[in-house]
Amino acid sequence: MPAIDSEADLERLFERLRTVEAPRSLRSKVLRAVGLSDSYFTLDTPLGPLYVAFNERGLSAVFHAADASEFERRFEREMGRQVGVVASPPQQLAGTLREWLAGDRRHALRFDLDGLAPFQQAVLRKTLEIPPGQIRPYSWIAREIGHPRAARAVGTALAKNPIPLFIPCHRVVRGDGRIGRYSLIGPQAKQAILEAEGVPVTEIERLASNQVRYLGSKTTHVFCFPTCRHARGISEQHRVPFSSEVQARAAGYRPCKVCRPAV
Repeated sequence: MPAIDSEADLERLFERLRTVEAPRSLRSKVLRAVGLSDSYFTLDTPLGPLYVAFNERGLSAVFHAADASEFERRFEREMGRQVGVVASPPQQLAGTLREWLAGDRRHALRFDLDGLAPFQQAVLRKTLEIPPGQIRPYSWIAREIGHPRAARAVGTALAKNPIPLFIPCHRVVRGDGRIGRYSLIGPQAKQAILEAEGVPVTEIERLASNQVRYLGSKTTHVFCFPTCRHARGISEQHRVPFSSEVQARAAGYRPCKVCRPAV
């Protein structure tokens, strides 16, 4: 270190320090020590082992990867920061995740979405509102968050969902009712997850192939998305298929206030 004999020397030293970047390993250790960094562990799931990253704000990423190195590289590339493995996951967090996978959601999960754009945050938070066993189209999310023309942008945001499975982008489907793609592993995994949650995927695909997007009840004159709990309660003889909102309204039906297929 150069000798500091005057105030001018001190100012020059501070100026030099402004251009010095701390080693990345040191930066990660400091952040971890004050609870601001991300850590990760592996979690066994019905889809196989997944890498789960978290910090003091909540879950920050859930990725499938061939190994830990691939996960760390992807996390740094997509999240813009480093992540370090923990010897053992926090018991409470690991327990809550296992409960969620088993269908028990009595304990809330927290998510760190701070690094995402406001639009993507809105999409992901709305996705969390879709109940297990039900699905909604991209256009529903777009309308619900106040951007009714942004269905394609919603699809892009969900394709980049950093916390799939727990933020259930698998419950969002194409506008024609078909199941569509899944960012975590693939469409077969999406189908398996939905079926495990109680979605009749084969029936949904059959309805979609027949251009049926809504089901109405002759007794209540209300129309719903096919997986809505009210739609599932419609008996066969009282069920009316509709291909569009316009068709349903023209027949004198009004939208369900629970699944909100239209405003």
